[in-house]
Amino acid sequence: MTEGLLLLHAFPLDASMWEPQVRAVTGVPVVAPNLPGFGGAPPAGPVMTMDAAADAAADAATAAGVDRVVVCGLSMGGYVALALWRRHRDRVAGLVLANTKAGADDEAGRDRRRALADRLRSEGNAFLVDAPPPLLSADAPDDLWSRVKGIIAAQASEAIAAASLGMAERPDSTPDLPGIDVPTLVITSTGDALIPSEATTPMADQIPRALLEVIEGAGHLSNLEAPDRFTQLLLEHATASGVGAS
Repeated sequence: MTEGLLLLHAFPLDASMWEPQVRAVTGVPVVAPNLPGFGGAPPAGPVMTMDAAADAAADAATAAGVDRVVVCGLSMGGYVALALWRRHRDRVAGLVLANTKAGADDEAGRDRRRALADRLRSEGNAFLVDAPPPLLSADAPDDLWSRVKGIIAAQASEAIAAASLGMAERPDSTPDLPGIDVPTLVITSTGDALIPSEATTPMADQIPRALLEVIEGAGHLSNLEAPDRFTQLLLEHATASGVGAS
């Protein structure tokens, strides 16, 4: 049985956000798929549900010849990771839930996601590139912002809209947390203004034997702002989950 890492990207980016981790990890297979519609991947339809994204990610692992995975999901990728746990738990050796949360959106949040999808479909994605969500910390360098904006600009507006609608209708995963019985690491960061620590850290208490790590100073995309620390945590957790890494 082949084991490896499965990295699930944030919204509204693609799998290229994992480049620091893909470059740094050796000794274990790494699968970092573009979720449906992103990075040129085939779309899942007008709504990219978290279930559809989870199935696509599982298929990507299969196509790469990897049977069991430590699933690392950041932000939207965390929602997909929780869906993957529900749908393909026999393939999950461990979980890393980074800068994400278990709860569903409230009605106001769903309305904001639907309005964003409507605007993307009518205007394109230029406005989102010009004024993106707070994906990085207040102190993030301009070159990193340029990189993030470039990734957003490369995504199809329809794909971003479909993912926004899919996140709007995602279920509350909180009831699933006590049943997670694989090694789990919860990562948050002190500079995350999009999903702040108080929304992320409760998962570490609700998942049996979960570990919590706080990355100081990094913003929402903690893997990009603190790549060395994030990669270290990922590799340590892979080893703790029985997936060898060097």
